[in-house]
Amino acid sequence: MRGRELRGELDAFLAETEKDLVAFRRDLHMHPELAFAEYRTTQRIAERLSAVGLVPSVLPRGTGLICDVGSGDGPTIALRADIDALPLQDEKDTSYRSTVPGACHACGHDVHTTILLGTSLFLAQQAAAGLLPGRVRLIFQPAEELPGGALEVMAHGGISGVDRIFGLHCDPRVDVGQIGLKSGPITSACDRLLIRVSGPGGHTARPHLTADLVFALAKILTELPAALSRRVDPRSSLSLVWGRVEAGSAANAIPDDGVAEGTVRCLDENAWHAAPDLIKALLESVAGAYGVEATMEYTRGVPPVVNDEVSVEMLAEAAERALGSASVVPTQQSLGGEDFAWYLESIPGAFARLGTRSPENGVTYDIHQGTFDVDESAIPTGVRFMATTALTALFEGAPVLPLSSLA
Repeated sequence: MRGRELRGELDAFLAETEKDLVAFRRDLHMHPELAFAEYRTTQRIAERLSAVGLVPSVLPRGTGLICDVGSGDGPTIALRADIDALPLQDEKDTSYRSTVPGACHACGHDVHTTILLGTSLFLAQQAAAGLLPGRVRLIFQPAEELPGGALEVMAHGGISGVDRIFGLHCDPRVDVGQIGLKSGPITSACDRLLIRVSGPGGHTARPHLTADLVFALAKILTELPAALSRRVDPRSSLSLVWGRVEAGSAANAIPDDGVAEGTVRCLDENAWHAAPDLIKALLESVAGAYGVEATMEYTRGVPPVVNDEVSVEMLAEAAERALGSASVVPTQQSLGGEDFAWYLESIPGAFARLGTRSPENGVTYDIHQGTFDVDESAIPTGVRFMATTALTALFEGAPVLPLSSLA
């Protein structure tokens, strides 16, 4: 298929389906589901795929699914979207505000899912017309936020036989119509840290007769991040940030236990591997100075997403064909974690950033906030981009249909 014909096909497809896709996204936004509980979301996706003759396979837990489009002849390209929501209260005043207390799509996964659904429906049309020189595997992944969903997909053969994989994520710092790309590392490693502190407790009138646990916990909260900044090469950007602290229940009683929980993020793989032992040693040093016992639970999360250079070139070519030469913009490595990284540990691929900021108002709705929202014109933009990416990668890998045939 030639590039001009592809653009025309996408124009016609989106003219018929864009409103429906926006409605689908709003339905997901109103009914968010947390990690490994995405039963309704999975069912809604499966229904739409089955309606066009595709055969989705739901993962064993009952959340998330895999579905192939096209034949086994030629390469197999995977496209992935994450489907879970965050445990946050939706603070927007919109008609599609979350109806589930304490849960909302504050990271754009409803947008990712809708884009992959639209791409799936378009590729199904192409396959029916005999225009796919290979197979596209659709991965609607559960539990990206946990994380664990990518490993679940892989454990059940989700990337078996796949030659290359692509994904995207909403970026509220980039305008709609633009795609942020970067070769090499584009996200950071991300782990979780839980610290429990215990001591004898006592009266606040006599802190010298006990261990002042709250004071000790406060020192741990401040001194651990400070010490890390002096013990690790700053270029690794090893970062410890607390998200939850609990201790005590009365103003005049020193408690006998407390907890602190946070995330450890790192851009450098070597520093990432060394982090647990270093943090443990620093924790014992600080806690010992104040007479409290401290234990640590360090949970490995995800390594950095490292984009394959050839795959990034394919994304760039697809963006230029689908959206124009000005659509590709550079992006920086972030300290955010993303379990798409696990796929790239096994097969080549790349992860893109999709602009969702409306250039008219210039407001940036940051992710992981209850106010997060997107300019919904990012949905047809994403469908154009991902569909063209899949076809570009398929033609690149098909020996009888060179990439130049798309030009």
